[in-house]
Amino acid sequence: MDMMAMYQEGAYERLCRWVQAECRKLGDTDNPEVSELLKTAVRCLKERPVLFKYCAEEVANMRHNALFRRFISALTRGGPGGMPRPIEVHAHDPLRYVGDMLGWLHQALASERELVLALLDPDALIDTGSAANRFSKNLENDFGKIEADLTFVLDRIFEGVCRPFKVRVEQVLQSQPSLIISYKLSNMLEFYCYTISDLLGRETALCNTLWALKDAAQKTFFEILKSRGEKLLRYPPLVAVDLSPPPAVREGVSVLLEIIETYNSMMVPASGKKPAFDPVISALLDPIIQMCEQAAEAHKSKGAGHSSRRGRMSSDSGQLSKSAVDAILSNNNSATFSQNIEAPSKIFLINCLCAIQQPLLGHEVAADYVKKLGMMIDNHVHVFVEKEVDTILRRCGLSMKMHHFYNSLNKDTTVGAPLAELEDTTPASLSECLKAFFGFILGSGSSLPEFEQIQVPKLRSDACIQVARSLADAYELIYNAIMDPKNSYPDPKSLARHPPDQIRTILGI
Repeated sequence: MDMMAMYQEGAYERLCRWVQAECRKLGDTDNPEVSELLKTAVRCLKERPVLFKYCAEEVANMRHNALFRRFISALTRGGPGGMPRPIEVHAHDPLRYVGDMLGWLHQALASERELVLALLDPDALIDTGSAANRFSKNLENDFGKIEADLTFVLDRIFEGVCRPFKVRVEQVLQSQPSLIISYKLSNMLEFYCYTISDLLGRETALCNTLWALKDAAQKTFFEILKSRGEKLLRYPPLVAVDLSPPPAVREGVSVLLEIIETYNSMMVPASGKKPAFDPVISALLDPIIQMCEQAAEAHKSKGAGHSSRRGRMSSDSGQLSKSAVDAILSNNNSATFSQNIEAPSKIFLINCLCAIQQPLLGHEVAADYVKKLGMMIDNHVHVFVEKEVDTILRRCGLSMKMHHFYNSLNKDTTVGAPLAELEDTTPASLSECLKAFFGFILGSGSSLPEFEQIQVPKLRSDACIQVARSLADAYELIYNAIMDPKNSYPDPKSLARHPPDQIRTILGI
């Protein structure tokens, strides 16, 4: 028995040397064929795991060198007779250059996997997909061992091409590609990261290289966005006379729409998913919005300087005799200017936010950001309307009296002096203020020319309606307080000549 065992071991060793010699020949050709005799020999060697491992390492080393030579040849010399052309011919086109290299590696991985699987496990079904359903429970351990051997050999084979591939992709990223090109490169690399991981395994040299390059491409993309945003914030534009958005807003939205189109058409592997898009939108649009806010603030400061000089000039002019209503409006001109200097800035911001929001409507990936922009626009419109209403009431002398009317209608008791006896709300004082209010509502002043510069018609219409409703509500409050007997107005109907419904009709609401 001992002699038989010795002869058997000697036979296995000679068989191993023969298999190693045959495996060395596999490195001599690009697409070698595995003979049936070699497959039979490998089946026999599986009985001796150590000898089998020696053969697997020999295959890995031979194919490693062969694949490296083939990759360099594909890059620099191309195929037989120059067809296909060398990959580096397209080095000036980053997308095609990187795409051709990735496509070559993917194709090579499929053929090398088929070769190694035919050699190491000739009885296995060749299938690069999920193999969970191809093996019974009793064979799961054997399949796991085969996959581990396969991954080990393929990892070693593709280890050699990692460095030349990485160097070339890094050169592309260092060549300062455009924003769109860098984004497409990042998406392409991510697609192949998942695709090749499915075939080769995640913890392999080639996959680690791909993931590192994907991160580098993504970093390049966001660095370009950051540099773009910093430049916008460093040199904010002047606000146009018509308060229209600056060209940088339209350019930024145009770039974003192109990126969204790229994102929607990107390839997604079965085992992966599309990357989050919110960071891209924020990195691109947030600096644009900040730039618009800076420009609006600068415009408001400039307007404040002009209004102060204008106020000094008006105070130095000769005083003419005026009616009481004119006096109210004149005395409140300085307050009106201080309120109105914010109106152009607010309208400019609203126009900028609308110019960003409108083109993004209907794009699912931007839905959350569109909602955020809508809230910002609503907030600016609300503040703008409130200030406009306060300006009108202040011009009529009613703004400082409104709290008296609120307190009067909210008090449950009759404690305190009636409004007719308070200095701010005497019949004479209210009469002049309401005459000014009716004059504003019925006269040309109600056209609110500031609103004409809001560029979205629906938003402009809504803002006008909100101002009209607020003015109507304010008048209804004053009207109810005047008509309340506890406020002791002697002739309330002559003081408040128009009922609230009439005012609403005049205002068109």
